[in-house]
Amino acid sequence: MDVMTKAEADKVERIALDAKPIRPRDAATLILLDRKGDEFLVLMGRRHARHAFMPGKFVFPGGRTDPADSRTPIATALHPEEEARLTAGIGRTSPARARAIALSAIRETYEEAGLLIGQKGTFATAKRDWQGFVEHSVIPSVQALRFVARAITPPNRVRRFDTRFLAAWRDDVAVELPGGGPTNELEDVVWLPLAKASQADVPDITRTVLEELETRLAQDPLLRPGGPVPFYRLVRNRFVREIL
Repeated sequence: MDVMTKAEADKVERIALDAKPIRPRDAATLILLDRKGDEFLVLMGRRHARHAFMPGKFVFPGGRTDPADSRTPIATALHPEEEARLTAGIGRTSPARARAIALSAIRETYEEAGLLIGQKGTFATAKRDWQGFVEHSVIPSVQALRFVARAITPPNRVRRFDTRFLAAWRDDVAVELPGGGPTNELEDVVWLPLAKASQADVPDITRTVLEELETRLAQDPLLRPGGPVPFYRLVRNRFVREIL
């Protein structure tokens, strides 16, 4: 077995310290809500234990944004107030990029949970990731999505994401597949009471977003467009919360 000398080990450490932080990739996650009387429910699933990223944690459906999502046909566009907030904040987020982010949340919700958000109608596209919508005659729609939070993974992590947390209602689901999504990335997909979801085995940022959302829904049960969007990131080695 090869053993590094102290000089070699010091060199490796200097390279690691000098390396530029990994640039966060756009990602989106969807918080699907339902209401039973005075209680709000949220859809969550457990990540497989074999996953390298957050194994075994309860999460919302979501994943990386594909730039091609911006060219996917849609039935209705983002609400202007939601688009304005998605394009606000640090970074250059164009309307096309905001559209791609919103659509990736819808696509991932289909892939991981088997829920197709949109309107019934003839839908045609050659893009492989959207063939489920073609087969079930659902035209994706982003008009009902509400931007509720944003968080950037801190530097010096193996994977970094600039994640936008979006919310929608169960009534916005046009088709619900009984067997779940085709990727099987999530196990135990369940509807949890919002007040109890944060007590499950969830990532810290997920717990924070759930608590923020619970507060917002208490003030605005309809989740109207243009609500405040908390933005979490690390600035000078300190976590900050801003409002977009």
